[in-house]
Amino acid sequence: MPTGKKTKHPLAGSAMNGADMIIQVVVDEGCDTIFGYSGGAILPTYDAVFRYNNGHPKQPINLVVPSNEQGAGFMAAGYSRSTGRVGVSLVTSGPAATNSVTPVRDCMADSIPIVVICGQVARPAVGTDAFQEAPVFSLMSPCAKHVFMVQDPSELEATIRTAFHIARSGRPGPVVIDVPKDVQNWQGEFKGEGLLPYHGYFARVGRLAASHVSKESAKEFFALLKASKRPLIYAGGGVINGNASDALRKFVEHFQIPVVTTLMGIGAVDTTDEFALHMLGMHGAAYANYAVEDCDFLITVGARFDDRVAGVPKLFAPSAKIAHIDIDAAEIGKVKAVDWSHVGEARAALLDLLEAGKQVKTSHAPWISRVRGMKKRHKFNYNREAKSIQPQEVLALVNKLTKGEAIVSTGVGQHQMFAAQYLDFKHPRTWLTSGSMGTMGFGLPAAIGAQIAHPGKLVIDVDGDGSLRMNLGEMETCTTYNLPVKILLLNNLGDGMVVQWQSLYFQGRFSGSDKSLHKKDFAKSAEADGFKYAKRVEKREDLEKAVKEWLACDGPSFLEVLTDKYAFVYPMVGPGLGYSEMLTGPYIEGREAEREPAEMELNASDSFYSMASPAAPAKKEGGAPKLEKSDSF
Repeated sequence: MPTGKKTKHPLAGSAMNGADMIIQVVVDEGCDTIFGYSGGAILPTYDAVFRYNNGHPKQPINLVVPSNEQGAGFMAAGYSRSTGRVGVSLVTSGPAATNSVTPVRDCMADSIPIVVICGQVARPAVGTDAFQEAPVFSLMSPCAKHVFMVQDPSELEATIRTAFHIARSGRPGPVVIDVPKDVQNWQGEFKGEGLLPYHGYFARVGRLAASHVSKESAKEFFALLKASKRPLIYAGGGVINGNASDALRKFVEHFQIPVVTTLMGIGAVDTTDEFALHMLGMHGAAYANYAVEDCDFLITVGARFDDRVAGVPKLFAPSAKIAHIDIDAAEIGKVKAVDWSHVGEARAALLDLLEAGKQVKTSHAPWISRVRGMKKRHKFNYNREAKSIQPQEVLALVNKLTKGEAIVSTGVGQHQMFAAQYLDFKHPRTWLTSGSMGTMGFGLPAAIGAQIAHPGKLVIDVDGDGSLRMNLGEMETCTTYNLPVKILLLNNLGDGMVVQWQSLYFQGRFSGSDKSLHKKDFAKSAEADGFKYAKRVEKREDLEKAVKEWLACDGPSFLEVLTDKYAFVYPMVGPGLGYSEMLTGPYIEGREAEREPAEMELNASDSFYSMASPAAPAKKEGGAPKLEKSDSF
């Protein structure tokens, strides 16, 4: 492309209907795959996909049809999370749009760029309670980064193009476009360029893109670093969303600073690196949380001090000065007061600091030695003598075989936390999970989206029986498109995380969480959907062989492992508590001197305290921390 000149679109000036314009702009924006489900109000646009593919047989749009629209949204999210590109979901009106609300909110909560295009009843019927009409604009506005309803057909082309720009720019997020059917059928001139006049927004994101750490600001940062004896980096999902992993790794190597990551930040640094302290927070590594307790300078990059990390802000990093780099100015000082901050892209900020700090020399040898010691002493562990299979041992075996090179998605619950703890991730965008929303049913469709984006990669969905049920229909999508997704179901016959909380805070009253009477044979369900490999493992001696076969299968494969119902996730920072009161459980070594004396006694249960087993005596008052009304799950 000539410098300083725009190349005219080859179709500029052509007559098109609205549906053709939608698809042409989607292609122009770099989209090669659409996830979606057809229906009356979006049929013109689905017809446009068909006609586009007939006219472009060498570069057709890959159209993936899921079992329902929620699956389409999560597939678009998995595609986006694993590539950094904008994922696209194309659905009809009414229930299709309402089914898409959850993935839209999920993407908003985790700052994931997708564009959801919804059909709508024709403009004259809007507001009449027409067949399959839903108030998409009103429903989606609180859940999305931006929502458009196209009322002027002449703005359709620019609206689609603007939606992609908004989704990927600044702090990324989902954008929803509601397109009435008559607008899709409208005939007009395709211009091949142009955005809607959102001058304020474009100016703000332009300033963010151009933002750099000034020399004076860099001096202030390095004054804090030089004064520090125990610096620690706290990296969040913004590092990955901002494509800053390479810059962060250089920063860590140059300044020799240990790193903890949030759940969303996993993969920002190689988890096998000597400076990686893995995940912090409610179920983070004990050594990561102890490092936060001990540090005197916390360098926060692309993280927001959310409640799963800083549940009690005043108790979080209590002795530390805090620096904060984030693309969203609203996050600076929102939860925790800071001593230094920069609003802008994480990658640019880290590279600026690296350049400014070329001659800066710091030495934290005693701190690094101390951190390495904590990493060895307080490492993850579980009951290795248990009769029943422990979920941790399954994931440890998978990790041994995949060596941190797989793309892994998860559902939500205990299996999600175990996967975060026991799997390694050497590269960014290989860990896909629903973080802020915690949406069960996310794992399988997200894995499908990632597999389509990376056809030659090993993609694994680590799921739980509760989460997998939520979008079980997408198992058929794997075989429909012959996608070699590997589904690992850790089946503990219940909603494990709920069971854990009911054990800890509700005296073992398992209301609604026990699924032991459910009759589903998941392996047979997989076979019915056409999986070449579908197996259930109940005995430890069968586990390793089955995992190797499951991974080696050249098509979609399914492995169900029945695991201990009371293998609880530790460490755990309870509601209303700081890291110094973290429960490390019976198998992870903790700082006993910093904790309350243990009130709970171990019994013969495979993995928990006496209160964890339904057959055990009722727990007396005063043992586990009480769950207050204000405390959130």
